[in-house]
Amino acid sequence: RVSFMNNQKPQKPTLSGQRFKTRKRDEKERFDPTQFQDCIIQGLTETGTDLEAVAKFLDASGAKLDYRRYAETLFDILVAGGMLAPGGTLADDMTRTNVCVFAAQEDLETMQAFAQVFNKLIRRYKYLEKGFEDEVKKLLLFLKGFSESERNKLAMLTGILLANGTLNASILNSLYNENLVKEGVSAAFAVKLFKSWINEKDINAVAVSLRKVNMDNRLMELFPANKQSVEHFSKYFTEAGLKELSEYVRNQQSIGARKELQKELQEQMSRGDPFKDIILYVKEEMKKNNISEQTVVAIIWSSVMSTVEWNKKEELVAEQAIKHLKQYSPLLAAFTTQGQSELTLLLKIQEYCYDNIHFMKAFQKIVVLFYKAEVLSEEPILKWYKDAHLAKGKSVFLEQMKKFVEWLKNAEEGNQQLSSFMD
Repeated sequence: RVSFMNNQKPQKPTLSGQRFKTRKRDEKERFDPTQFQDCIIQGLTETGTDLEAVAKFLDASGAKLDYRRYAETLFDILVAGGMLAPGGTLADDMTRTNVCVFAAQEDLETMQAFAQVFNKLIRRYKYLEKGFEDEVKKLLLFLKGFSESERNKLAMLTGILLANGTLNASILNSLYNENLVKEGVSAAFAVKLFKSWINEKDINAVAVSLRKVNMDNRLMELFPANKQSVEHFSKYFTEAGLKELSEYVRNQQSIGARKELQKELQEQMSRGDPFKDIILYVKEEMKKNNISEQTVVAIIWSSVMSTVEWNKKEELVAEQAIKHLKQYSPLLAAFTTQGQSELTLLLKIQEYCYDNIHFMKAFQKIVVLFYKAEVLSEEPILKWYKDAHLAKGKSVFLEQMKKFVEWLKNAEEGNQQLSSFMD
């Protein structure tokens, strides 16, 4: 019995090992990138430049050839005509085809036709989606190894594929490669890419795609650090015929600056910094980032109102608000030097009181406080009352303001009545 068990033990690993070796040998014989390449190139040579025939050939070949294993080889051939060596060169001893993106005509219509080939292939074989994305990322890193014409074709094709959703905008991360940026390759490539992308869609659709992958604020990184300014970006892309992209980046920069301003303001207020210091800081930011007074007064209002834990009882919140806003009125007064800024503030107060239901009855008291503190003046208040108010809570707020507006119109009768509106 012992002898029998000893004889059996070594047989298990020997048998499984034998099967494993055979399987590996079979794989090596069946899956060879050179053979795969030859099959694809032979088929493409037979189809010629008829891209409809190319799409049909690729569709049929997927049932016989292992696209999953050799996705990179497949896409190398379709883009460059053969398997690419590191750096983006085609090996001299490799078989190649002229039925590819790089050998095609350099125009948008031809690249749109090639985009359809990729779309059909990836729709048919969904598992190729990830492989194609990886391929494009690799091709972008290889840009220096391609000719200017090849880069232009790849840029147009990539823009079209981004527009129709075949590619995700995250592939643009490859363009931030330090060497590509330094030598101006990234920016030049981006011009062609964005032109074809915007041609297929529009700047709003492009903006949505960029925002989804958090790249809406990174476009200036297409330039070296010493050229990463809105002015340089705007000049470069406007001269290249992409004014809408320049304006988009300028607007994004402005949004970022406004967010940063609000964040810093809230920190300064929570620390209790002197108003003169806050005013000086805000004015410097306005000048540096070209922010209007109307925008600033809206930011200050929002910041002032967010620094307090408000009472939820309607009868107590008005008193709390007046006390708080009286303290901050000198800060608001510094940024209501124009009638339009005053009107902006009035609309912000109206919106806030409407959105925060327990503030509904406090609207008139806040406006009167700001009138007394010379934050608001007569003319913008009358304009707001007449035709510049929002629809939100309109009937409630106009009714609250009715007597005060009548008093403003007849203010020469005496200022002693003003205090009665605060009661």
